Amino acid sequence: MLVFPNAKLNLGLYITERRPDGFHNLESVFVPLPWTDALEILPSEDGQATSLTLTGRPIPGDPATNLCVRAYELLQADFPQLPSAQIFLHKIVPIGAGLGGGSADAAFALKAANDLFSLNIPIEALEAYARRLGSDCAFFIRNKPVLATGRGDVFEEIELNVAGAGCVVVYPDLHISTPEAFARITPQPPAQALRAAVAQPLETWRETIHNDFERALAPKYPVLADIKQRLYAAGAAYASLSGSGSAVYGLWPDREPRTMQWPAEFTVWKGRL
Repeated sequence: MLVFPNAKLNLGLYITERRPDGFHNLESVFVPLPWTDALEILPSEDGQATSLTLTGRPIPGDPATNLCVRAYELLQADFPQLPSAQIFLHKIVPIGAGLGGGSADAAFALKAANDLFSLNIPIEALEAYARRLGSDCAFFIRNKPVLATGRGDVFEEIELNVAGAGCVVVYPDLHISTPEAFARITPQPPAQALRAAVAQPLETWRETIHNDFERALAPKYPVLADIKQRLYAAGAAYASLSGSGSAVYGLWPDREPRTMQWPAEFTVWKGRL
């Protein structure tokens, strides 16, 4: 079975408090972004162990501990009839970019295995499996806009007027680890409730919706602010860092963004939400 795990954008991101378990509570709106990897799952031949073949962007670490493999093994533990699998992942979405690409791959692996082998796992149970893999993995099970709270794994449905908006995402070939990003954050409540802010016209978001990581990361990574200002100069109604970085995106509510020139080492996605 071949599927195409998509990335996500964060509309606003507020780190509101540190939790007793060492994680942080946050508030953000997650929106699917149609920038995708390609993931295929097939039954293994001749009873061989589950394997992962990687192509595209390099992924550091042991393939045996990749989130896609871990997702499949979670299902195997509860469904003994599930055979070993051949997993093929062609990585396109940058890692360490705040776009949720690895989480999406894991969530889509769960969904693909459920469909391919007719496990009939309810969507709520798939979300529970996904939460065991990462804080934002569960978002990609339903894969529609939500207001995310808790560790980024508690969701409320939300209506947005961004469908069809032009979008440019710029990744400056800069990997920012999640632990590094959070180490620079001082948690605090947002000045304005995010649900109320995103309900207003997109053109107002520049003054009302923020990502806490921008201020925290700016001193070390000035390129992030440079990209954001270039997007505004090109007419974006709203521009922001996504997640804990380092991808920066711009939104145009009523037109296709014009072509922009970026350094050769940058990766740029352009399309509509």
